[in-house]
Amino acid sequence: MKRRSLTLSAAALVLVPLLGHAQQQAFPEKPITFVVPFAAGTATDQIARALGNSITAETKQPVVIDNKAGASGFIASQQAAKAPADGYTVLITTNTTHAANEHLFKKLPYDPVKDFVPLTALGKGGQIMVVNPSFPAKSVAEFVALAKKEPGKYSFGSGSSSSRMAGELLQQMADIKLLHVPYKSNTLAVTDLLGGQIHMMITDAATGLPQVKAGKLRALGVSSAARSPLAPDVPTISEAGVKGYEMGYWFAAYAPAKTPPAVVKRLNELLVKAAKSESAKTAFYESTGTEVFTTSPEELAKFQTAESQKWGRIVKAAGIEAE
Repeated sequence: MKRRSLTLSAAALVLVPLLGHAQQQAFPEKPITFVVPFAAGTATDQIARALGNSITAETKQPVVIDNKAGASGFIASQQAAKAPADGYTVLITTNTTHAANEHLFKKLPYDPVKDFVPLTALGKGGQIMVVNPSFPAKSVAEFVALAKKEPGKYSFGSGSSSSRMAGELLQQMADIKLLHVPYKSNTLAVTDLLGGQIHMMITDAATGLPQVKAGKLRALGVSSAARSPLAPDVPTISEAGVKGYEMGYWFAAYAPAKTPPAVVKRLNELLVKAAKSESAKTAFYESTGTEVFTTSPEELAKFQTAESQKWGRIVKAAGIEAE
C-alpha cells in the first residue's frame, strides 16, 4: 500500500503540470472581455482595441471592449476584481488605478495589489499641454506669466490621475495657482476645452494631438523629457518655461486575483505578442507616440511598486489632501 501511494503521488506530480499545459494551450475557448476604466476614444480605449484585434486574429476568439468610465477608474477596477478568476476578464488600465489612486483617495473600493495578478506592461508615453486657440498665451512661459499675474483665475481640466498630476506638478514647479476641474475622462475635458469652459489641460497625445493637428487646439508643450516625433515643432514643457518638468503615463494589463498560473502565462504571451504586432503598431503605438513596453508578470509587479512610491512622492510634494 505504501509503495502504491508513492506511485500515485509521483503520477500526480507529473499530471499537474501536464494539466496546466493543457489548460494553457486550450485558452481561450470563448470571448475575452477587456474592461477599460475610461471612455471610448481615450488612449486606454484605443490601446485596448488595438490589442484586442491582434488577439482575435491570433486566437480566432472575439475580444469585447467594456468601457466603464468614471470615478477615477473605481467602477472598472471593482468590476474586474470581482469577475471570475478564469482569465476571460482582463483590466486594461493605467497608472491612474494602479499607482496614483491609492495616494489620492483615503479609501479605495479595490486593492490595486491584492485584488489583481499582474499580466504585463503594455506601453508608456508623454502628454501634451493644450489650450483653446483663443487663449492669449502662445507658449508655456506666457501661460505661467498670466497665471502668476492672476492666481486662481485660470483653470485646468483632467479626466485621469495622469492628467491631473501633470497639472498639479506644473503648479508646483512653476509656482502658480490654477483651478482644477475634474472630468470622468480626458475626452470630456477636451470637449469643454474646445468650448471654452476651461482654459488648459495636459492630456495624453492620443486624445489631444488630433485636435492640435486639426487646428482646434494649440499645443504649448509636451510633458516628456524629449520632443515627440509626432509633434517635433512642439517644445518640451521643460525647455519652454518650466525647467526640469517631466511627467509620463503607462498602460498595463491585470487579471483578477487567483487566476490560474497557466492562464496568466498564456495571457502574458498573447498580450506581449499583440503589443509587438504590426497591426497594433500601426493602429495605436505609432499614431500616438506611445513606446511599446512589455514585461513578465513579476517585472510588472516590481514596476508597479516603484511607480506607486513615485506617485506618492508627487502627491505629497504637491500638497494634495486625499479625498
